[in-house]
Amino acid sequence: MKRYKLQFYGSVQGVGFRYTARHAANMYRLTGYVRNEYDGSVTCEVQGEQDAIDAFMRTVNQGRFIDISFVDITAMPMVEDERSFEVKY
Repeated sequence: MKRYKLQFYGSVQGVGFRYTARHAANMYRLTGYVRNEYDGSVTCEVQGEQDAIDAFMRTVNQGRFIDISFVDITAMPMVEDERSFEVKY
């Protein structure tokens, strides 16, 4: 099990990114959250098996209007009692 903070840059706001991320996270049984930032980026924390996180990244990158130019990835400590993936506002 791994947990990462992912900071997505590019055309990632106003294109359904958060809902694509939530759908992908649920599909791959990941927990965490996704939220828009004031600088136009999107922050996402995901937790789960490495293969599932890799699949999540591929799925999000294939979003119809999503155009990711860069992702900053930081390893994070696990959150033991986390049970879901949510969209934060």
